[in-house]
Amino acid sequence: MTLPETVYAELDRRLTPTDALRLARYPGEWPERQPVHTCYVPADAVVPGLAASWGAAALASLDEHGLPDLGLDSALVEELLPRVRRKLASEPVEDLRVDAEDGYRGAPDVEDDDVRRAAELVAADRDAGTAPPSAGIRGKSLEPPTRHRGVRSLDLFLGALGGRRAVVTLPKVTDVEQVAAFLPVLDALEAAHGVALDLELQIETPQAVLGPDGAATLARMVHVAGPRLIGLHYGTYDYSAALGIAAAHQASDHPAADFAKQLMQVAVAGTGAHAVDGSTNVLPVGSREQVHAAWRLHAGLVRRGLERGFYQGWDLHPAQLLTRYVATYAFFRAALPAAVARLAAYLDRTDAGVLDEPATARALAGVLLRGLDCGAVGDDEVREAGGPERPVLDRLAGRRPGGS
Repeated sequence: MTLPETVYAELDRRLTPTDALRLARYPGEWPERQPVHTCYVPADAVVPGLAASWGAAALASLDEHGLPDLGLDSALVEELLPRVRRKLASEPVEDLRVDAEDGYRGAPDVEDDDVRRAAELVAADRDAGTAPPSAGIRGKSLEPPTRHRGVRSLDLFLGALGGRRAVVTLPKVTDVEQVAAFLPVLDALEAAHGVALDLELQIETPQAVLGPDGAATLARMVHVAGPRLIGLHYGTYDYSAALGIAAAHQASDHPAADFAKQLMQVAVAGTGAHAVDGSTNVLPVGSREQVHAAWRLHAGLVRRGLERGFYQGWDLHPAQLLTRYVATYAFFRAALPAAVARLAAYLDRTDAGVLDEPATARALAGVLLRGLDCGAVGDDEVREAGGPERPVLDRLAGRRPGGS
């Protein structure tokens, strides 16, 4: 050694605070299961046994119309369809968001009753063991005309829900200060109702993407929100309209949408929060031809999102559950053989023709875990294909202890 110890000591002195700050800002993968979708249901449309009714409606639509060609391998679809049917019968909705914003059409004088009743029904389903694994509410924005009404609805909903974990989605965020000002409101709601609250921000305005100073507002919002934030949700139609895109061309695969969503991905990378794809308002209703066309569109958008690393999106209609799971299951089942083979080679340090690094192993393990979480593949299938045990996958994927 030719360098004195003082060089190493000075290097550590300068960088140790930065190390700690980086770990605080970028703690790594969220330790819990990420849902494959969020289903938005207007507050006045919530019914007893909502998840089961959505699953039954999706199955009925499949039985009535039959599954069209979705551009997927036919043998793979035949293999996964029974698994999708079981999913729709057992856990059709993974994440429910009671909507008290744009999807809700109730008058102000009935909103109190609607959000309270919706919360009571969600709570009853939870008590019965039939509720989705996660649920919450989308309130109104913090803009002046809706600010107080939005917080009041959150207060009433969480009071009726009881002391349970819930997600609060804040729409139409335009400024970092809105996020900062909302955090004490969430603290007060938690204290008042004994509930643990996670936060999602809806990215549906250009101001949320790029600020007046030219800085990426998204990144500032993510780090102001801190560990309470679990996701950024892309709002397809509000964002497109704000850019002046003609209605006929507003879609989650528009280049403008891709730009915003890629910035969302970069902003949340390593923080534990997720970037969530948007929705399509082309619903599978009407004649068989109309339903099939809507299913093909939806399946294509889901597949496109998955290929780009968006593992969660919005669903607005029960029949969209069918193509959500068909496209999602096809993606993860098709990925299984190669992911298992490459992970086995990585763990065994064998020459498999591809030299993978720890970051790639993390991504491969993450794909297998997501497939397991949503039911696309089973633990037995991973093991039979030569894959590692679940704890090994958790470690490789960087999931923190205590995650599912």
